[in-house]
Amino acid sequence: MKPGSEIGPWLRSFKNMEQIISLSKKLISIKSVEGNPKALGEALELVLPSLKDYTIERFSKNGVQSALVYNTKARPSRFKIILNGHLDVIPGKESQYIPRVKGNKLFGAGSMDMKANVACLIEAFKTVANKVKYPLALQLTTDEEIGGFDGTKYQIEKGVRADFVLAGEPTNFDIVNKAKGVLWLKVSALGKTAHGAYPWRGESAVWKMQNFLEVLKKKFPLPKQQVWATTINVSRIETKNQAINKIPDECSVWLDIRFIPEEAQTILKKIRALVPRGFKMEVLANEPALFTPQNNTYVKTLEKLGKDLLHKKILLRGAQGTSDARHFRRVNCPGIEFGPIGGGIGSDGEWVDIPSLGKYSQILQNFLLKIQEEI
Repeated sequence: MKPGSEIGPWLRSFKNMEQIISLSKKLISIKSVEGNPKALGEALELVLPSLKDYTIERFSKNGVQSALVYNTKARPSRFKIILNGHLDVIPGKESQYIPRVKGNKLFGAGSMDMKANVACLIEAFKTVANKVKYPLALQLTTDEEIGGFDGTKYQIEKGVRADFVLAGEPTNFDIVNKAKGVLWLKVSALGKTAHGAYPWRGESAVWKMQNFLEVLKKKFPLPKQQVWATTINVSRIETKNQAINKIPDECSVWLDIRFIPEEAQTILKKIRALVPRGFKMEVLANEPALFTPQNNTYVKTLEKLGKDLLHKKILLRGAQGTSDARHFRRVNCPGIEFGPIGGGIGSDGEWVDIPSLGKYSQILQNFLLKIQEEI
């Protein structure tokens, strides 16, 4: 296939489509996954040279590299807009690091989440950065898939702020203005050991934990389909006991709780109230839920511009998963997720819709220029 042949004639009306597809393919070819710092750095170094006309500020923490690119000489105390994207991906099969075009779809590991999206963010930034007078930034990280603690969160700790953050996560052109928070807990129970033939002489910590899990399940029943409600996954159960004929005197469970924004202030208290006396509860992680009101000025502007270009209503919705946009919630910087069309996220058949990339890039450019008009 000749370069650019996957771009239909009508798509050529969208500026820099060939560059977007070319960069997307190059990024997909890089195995930028956790545990491969060389490839993660390679992905970042691939994109930064094309942004050399702007200020590039580099960050590093625990070996994790990230960058902040902006259209001012010095970093302002607060940007008007930050475009946020990550270059790390969920690991795929070796064949998925060879980008493949079939019809209007670009297949490959991270094609949807979110290497093609990042290519669009970069083109939109480069096209608009020198046309707007407000401080605009492009945030590129390499650790979002493992929490974003040393990338986006670290940059925030170093003072990065914005009036509005747009994370280019895949959303099929919906605007995700709210997403569940993440609470990870380890709950441990103690019992009394004895020989397994004489259970009345001991107290099984496993059975005590079983009773707690039944109470937990009743309070937070497992949904049979997608639902906007707090959910709990029992991800691990462990006892140190190795003998089959011994009553275990210790048992621990690990809970993965995804809470809706409406329960952000109460979820920990609710769980704590269910934990029996004598149990120990340890908070392993407590990541904020994302929530930006629908009437936010930037959200309304993006919604209108998306509708105008796509000729359809833009849906505002909540997301089951999370993104780096949540980190800005801690410092009262509103944000959303917004990205092109794709499917098979994290699977062997992950893909992104090529025509949607042109539309996505154009919507981003229209949005950034519209902000300039409204200042």
